[in-house]
Amino acid sequence: MAYGGRFGGPRSFGPREMHKATCADCGAECEVPFKPTEGRPVYCRDCWQKRRRY
Repeated sequence: MAYGGRFGGPRSFGPREMHKATCADCGAECEVPFKPTEGRPVYCRDCWQKRRRY
């Protein structure tokens, strides 16, 4: 079976479009791979890792 076929395996979508945001916990400027939605918190990588453990 070949790896990287139609279903499963590595996919290449090209470079992600990054969007600037401010972390809801620490207030640091960060970039996220999605367009932030008003009213929903965005977390920097460090704060997201801390929150993820709960």
